[in-house]
Amino acid sequence: MAIAAPASAQDCPRGDLDDRYCDVDGDLIADTPTDESQLLDPETLVFAYTPVEDPAVYKEAWSDFLTHLEAVTGKSVQFFPVQSNAAQIEAMRSGRLHIAGFNTGSNPLAVNCAGFRPFTIMASADGGFGYEMEIITYPGSGIDSVEDIRGGQLAFTSPTSNSGFKAPSAILMSDFDMVSERDFEPVFSGKHDNSILGVANQDYPAASIANSVMSRMIEREVITPDQVVSIYKSQTFPTTGFGVVYNLKPELQEQIREAFFSFEWEGSSLEAEFEKSNEAQFIEMTYQEFWDVIRKIDTANNVSYACE
Repeated sequence: MAIAAPASAQDCPRGDLDDRYCDVDGDLIADTPTDESQLLDPETLVFAYTPVEDPAVYKEAWSDFLTHLEAVTGKSVQFFPVQSNAAQIEAMRSGRLHIAGFNTGSNPLAVNCAGFRPFTIMASADGGFGYEMEIITYPGSGIDSVEDIRGGQLAFTSPTSNSGFKAPSAILMSDFDMVSERDFEPVFSGKHDNSILGVANQDYPAASIANSVMSRMIEREVITPDQVVSIYKSQTFPTTGFGVVYNLKPELQEQIREAFFSFEWEGSSLEAEFEKSNEAQFIEMTYQEFWDVIRKIDTANNVSYACE
């Protein structure tokens, strides 16, 4: 059976996926290999959360969940603090990262380049989910509308970020006829919290950010609401998608899914952190459906999912 051969040698349906993966069932994510010799069953599972804000804060926030994950899988679990989206994708592609939350914008690249299989997303108690991209400035900046950014500077986070780069680039071009480097100077801060702090401290005149990150920073009193002013708010986008690398043993993938959906949020370290952005549970999702709008934004920006 051809699908059991090494992925790179296969003639199989794969869509935008890298040559090492197959997508026979057409769900846009890499199929789990049927050849047992290609499957991973690591003694220690490595988990990484998307690189926003301070990794130390999130190591503590995820501690109760990772203890639960150990109980369900019977394996030890290590928290891996990643410093960039690129490093997180490379870690999964190279087989060093097994379970992860990839942020909205880097999810498609993780799926297509690293064999990421997302299946869940955080949601509020009533099942609502998502966040908006906002363009923010500071009081007295002289910027009262998006058009006022012309001739000035706009801070982005990183090129793989949806709300920190890709969505605002597409929206500015289509709705305001504003193009980076032609109409304004782009600068890159690296992370949403850097952009938000940069505006609050008046180092950047304006920035495009994920408002879920800003909400948590206000809750934690890293900034105060009166330090920033929002001049644009987008439609709602999906938040971080969580899942596994494609070649974990199927039984292990199922145990990891079970751990996400059986986790008790109430009283946990996860609740203590994420209730700040109104999240209270993991719900099931599919990449094909939930990331449709993000793939359209990527198409508008001519984004390639090819591995670098």
